[in-house]
Parts: sequence; C-alpha cells; structure tokens
Amino acid sequence: MPLYDYRCPDGHLFEQAAPIAAREWQACPACGQASGKIPSRITLGGHADPGLPMEQMPQTWRGTYEGNSEYLGQLRRQWNDRQKLEQKHDELHGDQRPVLAHEGGTTAPRCAG
Repeated sequence: MPLYDYRCPDGHLFEQAAPIAAREWQACPACGQASGKIPSRITLGGHADPGLPMEQMPQTWRGTYEGNSEYLGQLRRQWNDRQKLEQKHDELHGDQRPVLAHEGGTTAPRCAG
C-alpha cells in the first residue's frame, strides 16, 4: 500500500498507508477531524557522479593493474561517460593545457558554445 500525506483543518500533518482506491480523506489521529491528502515529498534514490577527471585517471601500467582487461574496460566506459558530460557541461572540463602541449596543440582556452 502506498503511503500518503494528510493535513487536517487544524494544521496537523500525518502519514498513513492506504489503498490506492481509498477515500480522499482520513481521520486525523490528533483531533479526529477529516483530513485531506496533500502532495507528498519527493524521494530520490542514488546520486549523480560525473566520474573521474582525466587528471585522476591511472597514468601508468601499474595504475591499470598491469593492463587488467576488466579494469581497462571499466575505465574506458567511465572515461566515455565523462567525455559526454564534459561536452554537455563546460564547467566539468579539466585543465587541458598539459594534454594539448603533449599533443602539440594550442593552449588557448576553450570557448563555450
């Protein structure tokens, strides 16, 4: 049975489990008056995780557990997810200057656009 929130005319708030087909009001346990349903609070499960930025990804062979294929696959998925987020949200971009310098690119900052 779902849990519903109710409020009586005197302002008492309470929760009560009731069938979906139950009547729209319940008796207040504090004062006994008819209490109407009110919108329930929203509960979110889990959390958002942008993943590791490039600076925190393993940089050495030992950092990848000597090339463990399962771990490398997990890192590849995490990095692909992170890149997708960075494309959508510019504020998640890490410092790209070391990478650009290594690859021979320019060090000009990226434009949001």
